[in-house]
Amino acid sequence: SAELSAHRDRVAGHFNHLIEAAPTDPADSEELRNWRVLLDNSDADDLTKAFAGAGFDDADESAEALAVLLGSKGVQRLPSTSRVRLMKFLPLLLAELGDAARPGETLRRLLPMIESVLGRSNYLVLLTENAAALRNLVQVAAESPWIARKLSEHPLLLDEMLDTRRLYSAPQKEDLRAELQQRLLRVDPDDDESFMDALRYFKLTHVLRVAAAELSGRSPLMVASDHLTWLAEVILDAVLGHAWQHMVANYGQPGGADPADPLPFIIVGYGKLGGIELSYGSDLDLVFIHGVDSNTATDPVTDSARSVDNGVFMARLGQRIIHFLTTRTRHGQLYDADMRLRPSGDSGLLAVSLTAFREYQNASAWTWEHQALVRARVVAGGSSLAEEFALLREEILCRPRDEAALLEDVVSMREKMRAQLAPGSADDTVFDLKHSEGAIVDIEFMVQYAVLAGSHQHPSLARYTDNVRILENLGAAGLWQPDEAEALSDAYRHLRSESHRLSLKELPSVAMAADHVQHRDVVRTRWQQLMRREQ
Repeated sequence: SAELSAHRDRVAGHFNHLIEAAPTDPADSEELRNWRVLLDNSDADDLTKAFAGAGFDDADESAEALAVLLGSKGVQRLPSTSRVRLMKFLPLLLAELGDAARPGETLRRLLPMIESVLGRSNYLVLLTENAAALRNLVQVAAESPWIARKLSEHPLLLDEMLDTRRLYSAPQKEDLRAELQQRLLRVDPDDDESFMDALRYFKLTHVLRVAAAELSGRSPLMVASDHLTWLAEVILDAVLGHAWQHMVANYGQPGGADPADPLPFIIVGYGKLGGIELSYGSDLDLVFIHGVDSNTATDPVTDSARSVDNGVFMARLGQRIIHFLTTRTRHGQLYDADMRLRPSGDSGLLAVSLTAFREYQNASAWTWEHQALVRARVVAGGSSLAEEFALLREEILCRPRDEAALLEDVVSMREKMRAQLAPGSADDTVFDLKHSEGAIVDIEFMVQYAVLAGSHQHPSLARYTDNVRILENLGAAGLWQPDEAEALSDAYRHLRSESHRLSLKELPSVAMAADHVQHRDVVRTRWQQLMRREQ
């Protein structure tokens, strides 16, 4: 091993001498030389003085963190080539950090990423030889510890730093679909592990791009949510297709299915997915519905030698979809899947027929389940069954209701949620952006109440699943004053945008109440007008 290392070091020395670029700017070269001399000593006191002089925040903390890295066993055991690469990279990084708003904090966010690539120093070469890539890295890490953590967990994402135009833009849904299809063409369809890794890396790269675009101001909140939702839909579509092919190959086609619909299975998205409002790290609220009822089908089993009951086939298909979504691989997990909104909740079947779903919604569903249906839409699956579901959803939402009883149910559920998720506190200066009085969930409940109360007279209210367009429809239908609907839309966007920002900074969705008085008062006032029960 020692003899091999000597040969490799000699070759690497010739290689580095051959391709080493000349300094491009004398002033920068002097700055870099100063950082190199300092790093060669790696003394925490000297680093502290230098960091303080360069305007680093928390200079002592930053110096100690860097000194710990340089003195760590991981660095000390590096081959000489890798150590040379590290010591070339660090001065460039420190110089670039000088333009960050909080250079010390950004450095400390990036140190875990540096540590994670010590054994793969080609990533350091990538950043050393590409000034734009290093600049992009510092910019996104300065804005978001969440992005910095993702880069340390998945160094492959550093490749995304190379192309500034690509990094700060997010593709449209059809472009996403085409790119994923191209990636999956290179994957053996029988290799589930490679399939899952391909999906996870695809998701990581595109979530990074959406976050970078939003943080840089190139992409507003609504556009970022659209892109995150499209990404989930494209992935769900691929997962369903892959799982379906596997099930058919093993058990044959379900019997009694509609010949016009080759895929009698749909994935219905609820909550943020259904409302086109996904955020970073959102889980997926899903319901699986199929178009083959074993109790009424002319042929209740699949058409192969290994035939199984149609219901068993669909349940196993659902299990396989969840497996693909939630299994952790080297690239992490795709999504958490929450199936509790299916008929009968956790005690219900994993996949239900559309007939059973209709019967449940008509005879057994609670008001809160109809509230949830306001934000439900098909996100993947067969087109014929999707159309049937859309008609059923509209039929249920447009049913006439006793408004007094409806109001009582909705307000009671909201009070239970607030008691559980945002219990009262003596500190009235803190505002939970989602669950406090006058927060996001209050707006959502008012919208859901308005849809359930008014859709029988104004079916257009049941057309959309996202709150902003429903609010627009409430104003257009004359049920609310247009300025009231617009004010709630503004409040909703403002609170969600702030929640996004905190999510990317890995902070809880709480803020100082004084910072959101205007929007919170709008929500509180409308709640008192619309949702106050008679005493």
